[in-house]
Amino acid sequence: MDNRQQTRTEEVMAAIKARAAARQLAPGDRLPSIRRCAAAMKVSPSTVVEAYDRLAAEGLIRARPGSGFYLTGHGLPPLSLAQPATPRAVDPFWVSRQSLDAGPDTLKPGCGWLPPDWMPNEALRRGLRSLARGGDEMLAEYGSTRGSLPLRRLLLGRLAEEGLQLSPEQLLLTGSGTQAVDLVCRFLLQPGDTVLVDDPCYFNFRALLRAHRLRLLSVPFTPTGPDIQAFEAIVAAERPRLYITNAALHNPTGASLSPQAAYRVLSIAAAQDMAIVEDEIFADFEPDPSPRLAVLDGLDRVIRIGSFSKTLSASVRSGYIAARPDWVEGLVDLQIATSFGGPSPLAGGLIADVLAGGGYRKHMEEIRRRLAQARRAVAPRLEALGIRPWLMPRGGFYLWCRLPEGVDSAELSRLALADGVVLAPGNVFSVAQTAGDFMRFNVAQMREPRVYEALERSLLASRRSDRPAVGARPAP
Repeated sequence: MDNRQQTRTEEVMAAIKARAAARQLAPGDRLPSIRRCAAAMKVSPSTVVEAYDRLAAEGLIRARPGSGFYLTGHGLPPLSLAQPATPRAVDPFWVSRQSLDAGPDTLKPGCGWLPPDWMPNEALRRGLRSLARGGDEMLAEYGSTRGSLPLRRLLLGRLAEEGLQLSPEQLLLTGSGTQAVDLVCRFLLQPGDTVLVDDPCYFNFRALLRAHRLRLLSVPFTPTGPDIQAFEAIVAAERPRLYITNAALHNPTGASLSPQAAYRVLSIAAAQDMAIVEDEIFADFEPDPSPRLAVLDGLDRVIRIGSFSKTLSASVRSGYIAARPDWVEGLVDLQIATSFGGPSPLAGGLIADVLAGGGYRKHMEEIRRRLAQARRAVAPRLEALGIRPWLMPRGGFYLWCRLPEGVDSAELSRLALADGVVLAPGNVFSVAQTAGDFMRFNVAQMREPRVYEALERSLLASRRSDRPAVGARPAP
């Protein structure tokens, strides 16, 4: 074989390897026939035969007599998340990936957690030392099906203070708040069922519900809860099986449900036999409790979920579900089926140790004070840039803000990311895609002046990109 023929063979091999590395061909996919590949690459069939034979010798493809050549996937490089083959859409996964994979120098005003130095780290260290001195079972055994008994007892007491009197059969610990929602979806829903969410809503609700192949509908959210007129019309017309919401310090808006809205939501849900998931992950950030759907309903059709990732540690994952005893029984079996046993006994034991120590209330009082101070400091700095809060929340760490006229939040987020700042643009929270001029800011993650400098530069660049070229006519 001459040098030219060798070069053409290598070109064919390189093209197939590139398609496989970019996942345009997946393991098990059939390669083009020899004649089709030869025509597409403008080479002779003998060149393709040689290329396929050499790729088969390397183990990347396999010949099946009478069928063709198939990709094995052997030797493929791992798919890079940092540099995908094509630009990702700015969607819920984009925000999550950028926030979770951010380097130490990246600022994250778009993320959904508190800075590490705000958390009770010394109490967690003491708890870890205490667990290390415990029995070997804690380090080596599976967790019980309902989770740590000491933590469940503490939770029952805390829920009773809210007015939610539960029996032990009504409480189940889970691996996280997200797993709690996942289990409920698996238990109550089938692919194709309709689920109602707020618009805007927590962006991972959107991602998780779509992973379950559910049909999503949304209802506009107001400063006092869902738009009740729209809520009633949608529920009557579409008969959703489930409504998922945050009653206390709604994510992303920071609003809290009013008593009137709470009673109407429950009345409409009862009339249409719709279940409700009330995600109360932010409840402890409220200075005074707002109405709780689970308390008003008595856990008849409302399922209460929560976790400690926002208040204690996102690293120590543990959530819970409070619901009717018969539903909890089914959820216990489902958790066994999907993860064998309950959540980590180490996580449950550590959180129970911190809660039982007496310092948790003081920790939350200090967090609420610091967040109130941060909201008062951040809001005017954003307003100076033309970014205005939709409302000033009673608590929590989010400000839901409208951007200056004509600024698209997705484009602003791309520009800021190039400056090392991760933002959370409005439409990732919106099923109806009506929040393109909004942005969610985490006030606890906005202490660095570089955040505001990057915002100012990105806003300026965004406005420039919208200007028509010199001499161009304005669009009709």
